[in-house]
Amino acid sequence: MTADREELLTRFRAMRTELLEALDGLGPGQLTEPTLDGWSVNDHLFHLAAWDYIRAQEVERISAGHDSAWRMSGEQDAALNALLYDLHRELSVEQAFWELRRSRERLLAAIETATPRGLDASLYGEAALLSRHEEQHAGWIRRWRAERGY
Repeated sequence: MTADREELLTRFRAMRTELLEALDGLGPGQLTEPTLDGWSVNDHLFHLAAWDYIRAQEVERISAGHDSAWRMSGEQDAALNALLYDLHRELSVEQAFWELRRSRERLLAAIETATPRGLDASLYGEAALLSRHEEQHAGWIRRWRAERGY
């Protein structure tokens, strides 16, 4: 299934707007509080940035005629997410927002220059081209805020 480039760009921009709206008004202490299902909001931001980087590389890789490098089992996905958490959990809020901005720029640039093959969603593994990943995290953050009274 070939995805429409403009729809993808619009979707990824809209998801980022939704995420940033979910973060609006949170201070550094709230962003680093590890009470969002055991992670902090900051941890979620690094997680999303890492997956944006991975997804951008996938778009470039598949556009170049290569196979997905991110077909994995549920256990592998969980292990990767745990490793990414361990590697990023001590990094600053400022860096999280920098990574989030930079990774999304790279993903949008990859989509903008993707070949027709790179827009074929059926060729992707865990770093799916038609992802709703960020919407899920924004929803979890909104739920957490409501529970905490933030």
